Amino acid sequence: MSQPTDPTPAPGTTDAPEGAAARPPLPAGTASLAEAVHEIERHVAGAGWDGPVRVFALVATGRALETEPGLEGQLPAEVVARARRDPHHLTSVEQEDLPPAESLEDLLARLSWPETVDGAAVVVERVVLPPAAEDAMPEDPDEAITYLMSHPDRQDVRIAVGVLRGGDAWCAVRTRANDTDDAVGGGPDLVPGLVHAVGATLL
Repeated sequence: MSQPTDPTPAPGTTDAPEGAAARPPLPAGTASLAEAVHEIERHVAGAGWDGPVRVFALVATGRALETEPGLEGQLPAEVVARARRDPHHLTSVEQEDLPPAESLEDLLARLSWPETVDGAAVVVERVVLPPAAEDAMPEDPDEAITYLMSHPDRQDVRIAVGVLRGGDAWCAVRTRANDTDDAVGGGPDLVPGLVHAVGATLL
């Protein structure tokens, strides 16, 4: 997994360090997805580290307001007003009672979504090592876990990945060593394997 070294500016902005080329704004749909994924990651971060896998459905807020009139009273007025103006605005809905699974891969393979869901997001924590340290990892599973958890260069990371039915994707990555909202990295393909797995739940 590639790890960002600098936090990505807020979705859709063109801020850049002085002397550097400005980042082009994201397409509207991708910017809305990026905003939703970062909001989900911040929400999960509020519960602290060492949490379980969490799964969210992503739905177009404007369409949800049309089909579920009672939703308007559950959302802040500014969110409703923005959703009326922006057809790309997304609302996330956390999924409770996830099916039992032995691994993240097994869980994702069991997920499916109705057509009313426009995308999906998953948040998971992982321990990562530099490539050289990974090469020295023991083959025995029990020894590998001990090696991984005791290695001085290990990093705990929280990964949030969102994918829309149209193929747009966004990832947000936070490290425990830099556990602040302004140090969360973001990009469309930081964790390509997980992007593919989440996207497959929408097929």
